Amino acid sequence: MPLRLYNSGSLKKEVFRPLRKGEISIYVCGITPYDTTHLGHAFTYLSFDALIRYLRFKGFTVTYTQNVTDIDDDILKRAREQDTNWMALGNLWTDRFLKDMKRLNMDMPEHYVRATESIPKITEMVSVLLKKGFAYKKNGNVYFDTSKFRSYGNLSHFNERQMEMLLKERGGNPGDPNKRNRLDFILWQRWKGGEPYWNAPFGKGRPGWHIECSAMINQYLGERIDIHGGGRDLVFPHHESEIAQSESYTGKRPFSRYFMHTGMVVFMGEKMAKSLGNLVMVSDLLRRHSPSAVRWLILSHHYRKVWEYYGEEMDGADVYARKVDGLMKGKADAGMSGVDRRIVSEFETIMDDDMDTPAALDMLGKMLIDGKEKDTARYLLSVLGF
Repeated sequence: MPLRLYNSGSLKKEVFRPLRKGEISIYVCGITPYDTTHLGHAFTYLSFDALIRYLRFKGFTVTYTQNVTDIDDDILKRAREQDTNWMALGNLWTDRFLKDMKRLNMDMPEHYVRATESIPKITEMVSVLLKKGFAYKKNGNVYFDTSKFRSYGNLSHFNERQMEMLLKERGGNPGDPNKRNRLDFILWQRWKGGEPYWNAPFGKGRPGWHIECSAMINQYLGERIDIHGGGRDLVFPHHESEIAQSESYTGKRPFSRYFMHTGMVVFMGEKMAKSLGNLVMVSDLLRRHSPSAVRWLILSHHYRKVWEYYGEEMDGADVYARKVDGLMKGKADAGMSGVDRRIVSEFETIMDDDMDTPAALDMLGKMLIDGKEKDTARYLLSVLGF
């Protein structure tokens, strides 16, 4: 069975066909570094880590880019609240995030990029969008004109009323008097005293959130990519807006062949979120459990499914993690010697069905309990990042 992945745009599993034979480009939206790293972050990044490892296991050459949104309203707000420098704040939490992910054995992307490193590309893209008539200036701001992009909303499958409601919930302002249309989004914000700024042909200021990711993708991966990923809450307005501005800039579509989104992690009955404060921090989990236990917990949930965290679930993960760590000890490079190819084929059949890591762990868990086929179990666990 060929590899099939669920595409958020088509709302169905599709046979995976890369743009270039044997080569895959992937971009996953990264952190906004003002307070990290909670279990929801880890679920997204370890789910994509497992995907990338599996694609490489399948023989693909993968180029992976992940960003850091290091200039953003939330960072500037938190820096003011803490009376600290916004850049120092971002560097602090980025370093802590990377430390947590390193302990969880996440492979680093080929390109790990801060938004502020792509300002020249951002200003060039905004200039082109203005020249092409997809953007307009008003009172120092630059907006994308969504009325010029007829397929706006196709990814999220929301109507205009639903998009307006979500825009309000997620920090947008449909009622901005500078906008031509309520769903238009900002590409460049004019400078406000006391904030950082960059000089641009359309005035000094700083980039909007959506254009940052489009610029980094274009700069490091090209005009079109194979897979764009992130949390489910990024479908609208973030990824919807990325499509609009990227395809308008390049004139090529689709901007991303597949969109993949992770489900939300719930704790105490609510989606885990900084704004709600119901966070389970990875650093806290790692004080009480091994990295293998946290990885086992995460991959025991399908990447697309919403799930609720209960502390008791870690007990089962601990049992398997002890067996994993014992098996992997001294065997960092698990080769094919002694591996049962029939079991490997069974593993591939499971994983080819939209990255069914829970079923794969169920199979491997039975092998760990039985204590048989140790070389095969070791090899397949390494494929999943253990």
